[in-house]
Amino acid sequence: MSSAAAPPRSADRPSTALAFLRLGLVVGAGVAAAVLLGALNVLVVVAAIVAMVMIHELGHFVAAKASGMKVTEYYFGFGPRLWSVRRGETEYGVKALPAGGYVKIVGMTMLEQVEEADEARSYRQASFPRRIAVAVAGSFMHMVMALVLCWSFFVFVGAPVATSPYVVGLIHFKNGKSPAELAGLRSGDRFVSLDGKKVSDFALLEQVISSHAGRSVHAVVERHGHRFSLDLRPVASDKVVEYIDGQAIHSSSKRGIIGVELNSGVNRPTGLLSGVPHAFDEFGSLVSGTVSGLARVFSLHGLTQFAHSVASAGNQVKGSRSSSPSPSSASSQSSSGSSGQIMSIVGVIQAGSQAAKTDPGLLLLLLADINLFVGLVNLFPMLPLDGGHVVIALYERIRSRRGRRYHADVLKLLPVAYIFLTFVIILGLGALYANIVQPVHLPGG
Repeated sequence: MSSAAAPPRSADRPSTALAFLRLGLVVGAGVAAAVLLGALNVLVVVAAIVAMVMIHELGHFVAAKASGMKVTEYYFGFGPRLWSVRRGETEYGVKALPAGGYVKIVGMTMLEQVEEADEARSYRQASFPRRIAVAVAGSFMHMVMALVLCWSFFVFVGAPVATSPYVVGLIHFKNGKSPAELAGLRSGDRFVSLDGKKVSDFALLEQVISSHAGRSVHAVVERHGHRFSLDLRPVASDKVVEYIDGQAIHSSSKRGIIGVELNSGVNRPTGLLSGVPHAFDEFGSLVSGTVSGLARVFSLHGLTQFAHSVASAGNQVKGSRSSSPSPSSASSQSSSGSSGQIMSIVGVIQAGSQAAKTDPGLLLLLLADINLFVGLVNLFPMLPLDGGHVVIALYERIRSRRGRRYHADVLKLLPVAYIFLTFVIILGLGALYANIVQPVHLPGG
């Protein structure tokens, strides 16, 4: 939301058709660049983020309109106007800097100058329930999006059902072939046993491989319905450099690895209706994880750890993985809220593009987790977040007396808001630096 007044319309503004053509050229150039660079997965994630931003603003827009408030603008982006169209009293459009979106509602604070004719329809003159509804509408839309994404995961992708681990890809080593390549493993091979022990889950395979660095392991694998034996000799992870998606992965660990990406489950989609209870269960788990993650992020220990990670960004990446977790676990580990890590928009795009490339289900759950993180953070009781408007509305409600409306002096809150905004900017710049110098890498991605 925004409290600024709508600028006057310029008489020499380009025609709607010309402005729309300009917007089309900008979007077309972006799509063409993504195709030429082989970055369609990045384009998918960016489009999803744009949709989330505008659906958030749509929540404020609909709530304000339904409450009778005057909404003058509904825009994506900031800066120079690329395209706009006016329908009634509201102008809809796109601006050149894709740094978010906004809805302009008349009279968000007592500081704004409002025409006398519009005062009755301003946000500040609305009833308490209507102001609360408008303030929380954006976060509410994030919760709805997260729930819909969870439902889409179960209906269109399906929940993972545990099976014996199978190879989904081979990891290349810098110097020489990996143990998996030397043994003749291929994508799709399913592990049946290791040293005579039946492999029924990922934990046993990880335990045996990790503990046999430099020692031979007798394996039975299944390929296209046929079983055969082979010998694997895991190598210590600190002796090699793995290349995953073109990124060199170093490790100081001495655990055994064989150079494979693994999966230990198959997805089974549910029906449209049967997916609903599963979606609510997953939604509840994500909310719990996000809340606990936020507590870790903004604790003294979490902030200290964040500062250390920014300072040490660019050092060798620690702890490579030779396996891929299930979509659910990977998404919860990669989200800012669930993992206790602060991730910039660049980091979100990096993680999302990897998920889009490797597993649609992983991308859906990752986007659900991001929606929950943004929705909950946005309710933090501090301006300029929506939670700040909620607190002001509550305070004014408490201070109001029968027949006499109290209006808070926002000027007194500005110093605290500026301090908070400076804190947020520092965190954002730190996370941006860390994600650029040391890109986010999903486990198994």
